[in-house]
Amino acid sequence: MSRPLSRVVIVGSSLAGLQAAESLRAAAYAGHITMVGEERHAPYDRPPLSKQLLSGSWDPGRTRLRPGDAIDGLGLDWRLGLAAVALDPERRQVRLADGSVEDYDAVVIATGTTPRQVPNPLRLSGIHTLRTLDDAVALRTALDAEPRVVVVGGGFIGAEVAAEARRRSLPVTMVEALPVPLSRGLGSRLGQMCADLHVAQGVHLRCGVGVSGFEGDGRLERVALSDGSVIPADLAVVGIGSEPATAWLESSGLTIADGVVCDPFCRASRPGVYAAGDVARWRNPLFDEVVRIEHWTNAREQAAAAIATLLADHGLGPEPAPYAPVPYVWSDQYGRRIQVAGRTVGAEEVTVVHHEPDNGSTLALYRFGARLGGVAGINASRRLLPFRTMIAARVGWDQALAAAAA
Repeated sequence: MSRPLSRVVIVGSSLAGLQAAESLRAAAYAGHITMVGEERHAPYDRPPLSKQLLSGSWDPGRTRLRPGDAIDGLGLDWRLGLAAVALDPERRQVRLADGSVEDYDAVVIATGTTPRQVPNPLRLSGIHTLRTLDDAVALRTALDAEPRVVVVGGGFIGAEVAAEARRRSLPVTMVEALPVPLSRGLGSRLGQMCADLHVAQGVHLRCGVGVSGFEGDGRLERVALSDGSVIPADLAVVGIGSEPATAWLESSGLTIADGVVCDPFCRASRPGVYAAGDVARWRNPLFDEVVRIEHWTNAREQAAAAIATLLADHGLGPEPAPYAPVPYVWSDQYGRRIQVAGRTVGAEEVTVVHHEPDNGSTLALYRFGARLGGVAGINASRRLLPFRTMIAARVGWDQALAAAAA
């Protein structure tokens, strides 16, 4: 017999958290919903932080995911600026940083990730990460001072920060441990195309080398590299990935392994607990692969899937389908749109099926076994979309190549 559902707690006032609340209300759930968020801001959109907000073309208020009346219409009990510090699945309680306790019939974990750091034992100022709205505002202010910039990490966030710094005509060095920036997600050929674009725009690339430390007197003056060289700098932006925000769950008894481990229906390992977004780790039936995806589209889609399961478990909805998405992420750099759909990391073969040097348009397909597993494009949105659909349909590699040739 299913447990009655009258109190839902959502931990994480993120896109996934907001989507979970909206999905509950859209399903005519009229019970109590508590939204717990460590940040003081109402839910906001993260992709613009390294794009429009950093450039100054948007003000912070424009990043809000929904207007105030839409947020108010959800009828949520907000706990903003207050972190969750423990989960007790036996008592079905979430304990907050102020000592208060929220009871639940079901809880949705959507706490996202925290950025990885380079050690800064001297506690120098001038070293930034970019994850939150406050991070972006602080970084924009720092860029206004026209510093010498070192970007640590050549992933999408680092590349977008470098592009914005160059738009401002600031001196920029990008340090990437891999031989080619963005190659982990794009492969070496498309990664090299992006690297060439950055070099053409004046970025100084240092690849195949890591950061050994930061130097200065009170504030950053130099970035020391693992090869013994030193780069003068006034500002460093560290973009070397992130880790799931699960420290608060250490005593919960949940299975934690690079995220909250879930089944294919977004259920965590204890009854009444669900997870969605960057913090969730599950086996994606589409690829039969255990994954944790830090993409905007996944946060929205997985939250809706988690709520479908939650409602079904309480007898309030039909049996859910396994959550089997085609991952999708995009980046904007120097007026180019870079898009990736499906799997690309570890591909057995990468084939460029379209390349027009004059307009910078390129499309590549990624093979896993006999199937099309992924697609990536630069300025190739219309060409990419059909292959994203093919990935969902489990189309074979030969069929995908034939479609590309046609």
